[in-house]
Amino acid sequence: MAFGMPPARAGRDPLLRFLLVAASLYAGWYLLYSFVLHPSGALDHAVIDSLIHWSGAILTTLGYALIPEPVNADNIRTIGIEGGHLLWIGDPCNGVGLFAVFLIFLLAYGGPWKHKLWFGTLGILSIHLINALRVAALCIVVSINYEWLNFNHDYTFYVIVYGWVFLLWYLWVKRFATRTAVPGP
Repeated sequence: MAFGMPPARAGRDPLLRFLLVAASLYAGWYLLYSFVLHPSGALDHAVIDSLIHWSGAILTTLGYALIPEPVNADNIRTIGIEGGHLLWIGDPCNGVGLFAVFLIFLLAYGGPWKHKLWFGTLGILSIHLINALRVAALCIVVSINYEWLNFNHDYTFYVIVYGWVFLLWYLWVKRFATRTAVPGP
């Protein structure tokens, strides 16, 4: 029995099914990330490298000159613009956890797999782009006033990035998820 419900009822309750599948997927992700992916560092390093590359491309397109990377540095995790400060990008800020939560929702919620594949791929790329825009904007912010960094990092851009993920989820639910008839009373 699931939470006091007979097994047959638990299978028909879409909310309970979603919560159980999402919780199971999250537990699996948490264990995989905590004990395999994060200790190896390869995934985080690759995502941060890409984030620095995308953010640097955005900044140079906007006409900013980047602070040169330190010589003989193997693990670059910083980016900044001339006249500003270098920003260090930590693992929690690279977006990997957000990618996972986005995909877990997508997998746990109903909908055709053919749509989940393209929507998940475009969703991850768009979240990464929003995060690169966030990093680029933070580089600009610290070149104007370093004191604004913490507020904008902790609040302004959280609202924007998480708002984007919620918008993606909303689009999935409203436009692509399977609609099943809800039995009447």
